[in-house]
Amino acid sequence: MGKAKIVKMALVLFLLLNAHAASNGYLFSQTDTISEASSLDDLLAVAALNNPGLQAAFYRWQAVLQSTAQARALPDPLFTFAYFIQEVETRVGPQQSKIGIMQMFPWFGKLKLKGKAVLEAAKSSRQIYEQTRFNLFYNVKNYFYEYYYIFKNIRILEENISLLKTLSAAIQAKYRSGVASYADLIKIQLEKDVLGDQLRSARERLIPMQSKLNSILNRDAKARLPIPNQISFSQKTPSEVQLLAWLRENSPELKSLEFLTSKAEIDIKLARRNYFPDFSLGVDYIITGEAAMAGVPDSGKDPIAAMIQISLPVWFSKNKAGVSMARANLKVAENQKRERENNLLAELEMVFFNYNDAAQKTILYRDTLLVQARQVVRVIEEAYKSGKTGILNLIDSQRMLLDFELKYERSMAFQAQKLAELEMLVGRDLR
Repeated sequence: MGKAKIVKMALVLFLLLNAHAASNGYLFSQTDTISEASSLDDLLAVAALNNPGLQAAFYRWQAVLQSTAQARALPDPLFTFAYFIQEVETRVGPQQSKIGIMQMFPWFGKLKLKGKAVLEAAKSSRQIYEQTRFNLFYNVKNYFYEYYYIFKNIRILEENISLLKTLSAAIQAKYRSGVASYADLIKIQLEKDVLGDQLRSARERLIPMQSKLNSILNRDAKARLPIPNQISFSQKTPSEVQLLAWLRENSPELKSLEFLTSKAEIDIKLARRNYFPDFSLGVDYIITGEAAMAGVPDSGKDPIAAMIQISLPVWFSKNKAGVSMARANLKVAENQKRERENNLLAELEMVFFNYNDAAQKTILYRDTLLVQARQVVRVIEEAYKSGKTGILNLIDSQRMLLDFELKYERSMAFQAQKLAELEMLVGRDLR
């Protein structure tokens, strides 16, 4: 991809970001348009426009991209002025001062190679920006799904405490009539206290999670967030083979290292050019006064001298060391890419395992364990009402149902978090 195309792409992306920002009232500021009705996609849009880390990555890419023109440009020409303290007397008159200008020209191909090297660095920086964006989106989703789980945790606990209050009222009525014992009242109160403590903890845990999510949205830590009611994503995930192929093909992190490898290859060619001389072309204009003797031909004529300078790359050991260093940097880049690819592939396999494990748990809790636990609770409730079982069995059945409900929501949130992590690794949306 040429420089012009990359510049155009960067400008288009920048204009789109600003246009989108302006249309939503953000304009890279802390303008707050998030409401309780906002969706996860709304949060992602705000993060993309407001997150300082992503903006820094974008402008870092722009800075490297703009340096391409600097790398291709010739060095600044040199202007010289010399004033003869003692005039040099010549046949045509005394030389009084001298003005000169000189331009250095690197050896053929040096500037082109420098431009290519910086262009590869700009491509690498662009991929770092893309990886930063995927990392940001993963963090937003990860915190949002954790926020969802805490909310579900609170609601489930509140519902169970409400049921225990209803059951406590029924037991008190039985106790007054002599059917239930005082121990039953104590047991139900203890269970309410335990759930009440869990509810307090869940409500307090909501606060730091809210702060984390707001921080990456560049909002006030205590700003209101939408209440997540449900998690929606496709249950059909591509195969592990497909995910591994996408990672090798799309991962911005690997692409970034690949461009750095290309830059290192160009640096080797550039280091070899140092064996050849650079040269400079210039001209001197000498200001000359009138000759002391009248009638001298060309009296006072200002001479002009053309000049050429050639550097002498005679320090071969220095140039050889430069080539060796460039070759070593290429090995570094190649091995870094190979190591990172191996680590990413291993990480993908672990995340994919965790995703599948969470998906299987979600199905197990939803379709089997929760259904059976609700049946057990109904049966034991009827048995308790008829006096065929004690309060401990009823409390145990309610506790089991509560545990399954919380684990179901935990596995749902964890599954969504692992899917978001897969998206970050393969560099594409999987929802």
